[in-house]
Amino acid sequence: MNQTTGDAPRFEVDPWWPKPLPEGWITGQLSTVCVDAHDHVIITNRRDITNEEKETSHQAGSVIIFDPAGNMVDSWGTEETVPGTIHSCFADRENNVWLTGNGDGIVQKYTHDGRLLLQIGKRGVFDTSDGTRKGHALNSSHTQFFKPAGITVDPGNGDVYVADGYGNRRVAVFDREGRFLRQWGRQATRAETEAGVGGVFAEVVHSVTISNAGLVYVGDRQGDRVQVFDKMGNFQRNIWIRTGTADLPDARGTAWWVEFSRDREQQFMYAMNGRNEQVHVLDHASGQILSSFGRPGHQLGNFTHGHTLAVDSKGDLYVAETNWGRRIQKFKRVQ
Repeated sequence: MNQTTGDAPRFEVDPWWPKPLPEGWITGQLSTVCVDAHDHVIITNRRDITNEEKETSHQAGSVIIFDPAGNMVDSWGTEETVPGTIHSCFADRENNVWLTGNGDGIVQKYTHDGRLLLQIGKRGVFDTSDGTRKGHALNSSHTQFFKPAGITVDPGNGDVYVADGYGNRRVAVFDREGRFLRQWGRQATRAETEAGVGGVFAEVVHSVTISNAGLVYVGDRQGDRVQVFDKMGNFQRNIWIRTGTADLPDARGTAWWVEFSRDREQQFMYAMNGRNEQVHVLDHASGQILSSFGRPGHQLGNFTHGHTLAVDSKGDLYVAETNWGRRIQKFKRVQ
């Protein structure tokens, strides 16, 4: 159900965005969406189409880039080159594209047109007791990850913040050359999750972004909260999204992805709630949910495994869907 309170912005789905892909192209799960400084919209494709689809169609690239009008302007990458089970992207101030994959132990940095510039970690090696994805999480490596999820880059100094992730329970920070700087986070107990203790994570450390004020917002997905830290990892506050289970941890979780409105003060915070298949508009200062839109379903404006979201310079929102949603939807801000 859509609900609106006070002066919250309103959004309506744009049924004509994006334009059709090249003839015969088809995508699998669209795990993430990010927007660069020129309002190009970048989506990542897991290339997991079915055998039936392969009979009549061609795999689209792992990274697909659209101009603001929705025309595809570039596509690159295969499952052999990008991180395994590609999960997130981020476009930095130099227009480079960063990628993570929650089926792997690496992070990559590409030029906008798909030339690999940097890789942190060795493909297929995990931060575990035996180096495999079945090993016990160590939560400690300076060179490897364990199924990393979200990524962001500090616009001031180029430091890289990784939500690591599906296997580990930490935020790991590297400099622009890929050298380890610091980390924080560990596995929470049930009691700590219920109490909202800072710096511990219920399960998946799913997203990470940096506000204009220089604070780090981390999606504690099954904890149904966004945890806020300074850049050194000192806990500041919780922003709760308690629309899920009565008790915590919440098996699916509500705090999947976070972005901000583009005004200087970032008055609004947008959260993708994959449990309820809704986008929440929150008052950034108070953390109050002001409005929500979306519902489970397959029609326009509905979500099926709504996973990540992004905001462009006009304030329009983009939502990427995984599993059987497998699409990108644009929601125009209504003035």
